[in-house]
Amino acid sequence: MEKYGFGVDVGGTTCKIGLFEMDGHIVEKWEIKTNTDNAGASILDDVADAVLSKMEERGISRDDVRGIGLGVPGAVDEEGVVHKCVNLGWDVVSVAEELSAKTGMYVKVANDANVAALGEMWQGGGEGCKDMVMVTLGTGVGGGIIINGKIVAGAHGAGGEIGHMVVNEDEEDACGCGLHGCLEQYTSATGIVRMAKKKMATENRETMLSTFKELTAKDIFDAAKQHDEMAKELVNMLCRVLGKALASIAAVADPEVFVIGGGVSRAGVILIEGIERYYKESAFHACKDAKMALATLGNDAGMYGCVRLLF
Repeated sequence: MEKYGFGVDVGGTTCKIGLFEMDGHIVEKWEIKTNTDNAGASILDDVADAVLSKMEERGISRDDVRGIGLGVPGAVDEEGVVHKCVNLGWDVVSVAEELSAKTGMYVKVANDANVAALGEMWQGGGEGCKDMVMVTLGTGVGGGIIINGKIVAGAHGAGGEIGHMVVNEDEEDACGCGLHGCLEQYTSATGIVRMAKKKMATENRETMLSTFKELTAKDIFDAAKQHDEMAKELVNMLCRVLGKALASIAAVADPEVFVIGGGVSRAGVILIEGIERYYKESAFHACKDAKMALATLGNDAGMYGCVRLLF
C-alpha cells in the first residue's frame, strides 16, 4: 500500500525534504545542503541518497511510497525536464528521468512557485478550493495558478509570473527582468521601499520613514498602522496597484480565492483589506466574490505541494 510520499523543495542554498503520509500529514522534515559546485552535478545524487537513507532508517519499502515530488527554481516541462536553473547551475536536465533512475521510484517535477501554490491549495490558505491564484510578495513578486486542482505551467513554463505584468507604461526605472513598470516594482518588499525613497526625495514632508537608517517594507506597514500619512499613502498605493492587477488576473483565471504569501503578507489585515477594496472596485461582476486569504504554510508550502504533485 502506498502510504508515503516525499516532497523535495530544491533551493539555491538548501533542499527542504519532507516525508509525508498521503493524507497530508507531515511525518518528518529535514534539510540538506544544495551543492551547486560543478554546475550542480551532485544535487540529484544527494537528494536520492537523502530519500533512500530515510527509507532505510524508518524501514520503509519502495512499495510503501507513492513517489517523490520535486520543486525547482526554474521552468519545467511536462516530461520533468528543467530548462535552465541559474540558481542551481543547471542548463537542460531531465530531472524526473534521472532521479527516478537513481531511486527506482516515480518522480514528478514542477516549478517551485507553482508547487508552493499547490501546497497552499491542498493544506493551507486555499484549502477546500480547486481554483486558486497564489501571490508571493517577497523581494520580488511570484505567483502560481491552480485551475481544477492542477498547476497551470503554460507553454513555456512561465504560467503565474504575475510579477512581470506591466502595470505602468510610464515607469522610467527598469525591472530586474529588463521591462519597465512591472507589478513587482510597486508591490514587492523592495518595490514599496523604492517608492518610499522616491516619495521622500521629492516631497518635503514630515514622516516617521525618514528616521530609519535602512528602511524596510515592515517599517512602512508599521508606520502606516501608527497613522503616518506618507506610509499610509504608500500602503494604499501597493494595495491599489495589486488589487487592480488581481482583478485583471481574475478575468482570465476566475479563482475562488487569492492566497497572499511572502514576507510582505505578514502585514496582515491592513494589506488584505486594502487589496480587497481595490479588487472589488475593478473586478468583473462575475469575479467579485473571490476571497482574499493569507498563506498559512510558510516555507513548508513547497514541500506540501511537491507531495500533492503525486496525486
